[in-house]
Amino acid sequence: MKMKTLTIALVLSSGFSMAQTTSEAPQEMSKKRVETNELGQQVTTFQPSAFMHTIPAREWPQLKDSNVPSADKVKIRNNFDREGYLEAQEATDIDPVVQSTAGTKTNRAPIVNLNGQSGSGLPPDPSGAAGPGFYVQGVNTSVRCYTNTGSVVPGGTFSLSSLWAGSSNAGDPIVMYDRHADRWFISQFNQSPNRILIAISETNDPTGSYYAYSYTFAQFPDYPKYSIWWDGYYMTSNSTHTAVVFEREKMLAGDPTAQMVSLSLPSLGNGGFRSPLPADADGPLPPDGTPCYFFNLEDNAFSGVSQDQIEIYEFNTDWNNTGNSSVSSSQQLSVPSFDAVFTGGFANIAQPGTSQRIDAIQGVLMYRAQHMRWQGYNTIVMSHAVDMGANRAAVRWYELRDANDGNWSVHQSGTYDPTNDSRFMSSAAMDNYGNIALAYSICNSTDIYPGIRYTGRLSTDPLGQMTFAEETAIDGLSSQTFADRFGDYGHMALDPDGGTFWHTGEYMGSGGNARTRIFSFRLAGEAGIDILDPYYANLVMNVHQSNSNLVIDVDGIHGEASVVMEVIAMNGQVVKSLGSMHPQDKKVTGTIDVSSLESGVYFVRVGNSNFQTTERVMIK
Repeated sequence: MKMKTLTIALVLSSGFSMAQTTSEAPQEMSKKRVETNELGQQVTTFQPSAFMHTIPAREWPQLKDSNVPSADKVKIRNNFDREGYLEAQEATDIDPVVQSTAGTKTNRAPIVNLNGQSGSGLPPDPSGAAGPGFYVQGVNTSVRCYTNTGSVVPGGTFSLSSLWAGSSNAGDPIVMYDRHADRWFISQFNQSPNRILIAISETNDPTGSYYAYSYTFAQFPDYPKYSIWWDGYYMTSNSTHTAVVFEREKMLAGDPTAQMVSLSLPSLGNGGFRSPLPADADGPLPPDGTPCYFFNLEDNAFSGVSQDQIEIYEFNTDWNNTGNSSVSSSQQLSVPSFDAVFTGGFANIAQPGTSQRIDAIQGVLMYRAQHMRWQGYNTIVMSHAVDMGANRAAVRWYELRDANDGNWSVHQSGTYDPTNDSRFMSSAAMDNYGNIALAYSICNSTDIYPGIRYTGRLSTDPLGQMTFAEETAIDGLSSQTFADRFGDYGHMALDPDGGTFWHTGEYMGSGGNARTRIFSFRLAGEAGIDILDPYYANLVMNVHQSNSNLVIDVDGIHGEASVVMEVIAMNGQVVKSLGSMHPQDKKVTGTIDVSSLESGVYFVRVGNSNFQTTERVMIK
């Protein structure tokens, strides 16, 4: 969310000249076109207001972590007044999907578990993603690159403003790894003028050079949230710019004419704070022509909303004629009853030893809306906070499914509330075996300071239940006493190995200082198959090209169900396939003729309705 200008020495030290951070001067474009589509919607198309190609990040001045006490850091400004919207009711609905007892399955302890950056803004707003060999975390107001074993990468700690010469460290970073293109995406917003700043790595090295884009907005694009889709990087914000897409193909190529298209989601029910989520493709990309789905949480306490629901929108982008782009409401999906309304504005959750309450992040879906593509269906996993009464928060989570037709239904949902503590600021994701992980902040009014815990479920478990015992990533050590704004979001990411989850979130360290944590864990077995994970785990796929054939070997498949092998193009279309292959001794082998395909990058996917494993390949 919006931050004031920070003037401490740490940030000023990163305000070096443009010549130090770029290999070419920023190119100013800022062309704007406003059109009306067939639905009567205003479609605004922009070219970047500035573009630059940076020198490698490892050559920038490197930062040390901030030692500024949290009480002295820049504070978040409350851009939207919730009081007039969200005081309508106090936890009157009965939640029919409450899980009041914790799971008992053996804990999945963290693999990597370390303190992340503290940052120089409050809250730190941690976001992070995993790529092959790396984990990259962004906070207010810096970026740090780690190896996947948790070591800091030399040359990989730099100011956010370094990515866009002349910018400030305004905040709200989001980091994504685009596994389909093998690139890194880093973004923040900017004030005076209002802009969204996006940097795309030139290679898969996060300490290398970036293509840095700036896009101008008429209104401040607060609280931006992003997704990766087959035809664009999609974005929402806490503003009227609730449906935005950036021209991914050109951005990956470093094309300075990469366009941005902006519309507004129609009839967006909200409680004074807008944060719909675009579907973020973690598995194979959706096929060419699939609209990007947007999901918006709507409580029946919101003005004009008659039932607890998730409203679903479809965004269709036409890059050949952007004026034909459109967004429309496709479903109002009824979900089990909930209360997403807390009293007290931003001061909701009780902490030990203080009357200061902290923000539950109420009335919105939490980042991300993770999309996975399976044989015969697709899934969306997401979560949000609910009030169990007297401002005690629990986490509602969902798995939605569609049958490749955009008609979504609730496959399962649950409200995780195994103890009388508050759980909030959550993030959820699914792995390649259909297991779901859930991480969140936790505290209470007596003896649990704001810390981070997580749980999960296997795909074979009873629906609506988190069946693993709750695991602690880090215990809180103090309460926050100087502000109600505790945190804006956490971020759960899936490793490219398809089975390891990475989460970053905020907790309270000693002396009332906000800290961030980075940790990874698996729900699938650590090594081979164990009795809690009897179907699929740690599959090994080897793909190699022999003349005009792709030879595909997969080991580690349990069960006799047939599998399908597919070659998927970068536009998401299945271009080659082999079906009805039955494992023998846990193995399948297939050969696919690719002589008719153009040279380039493809994904190979092997799986069925219960599991999948994918590998990015270059076909010559």
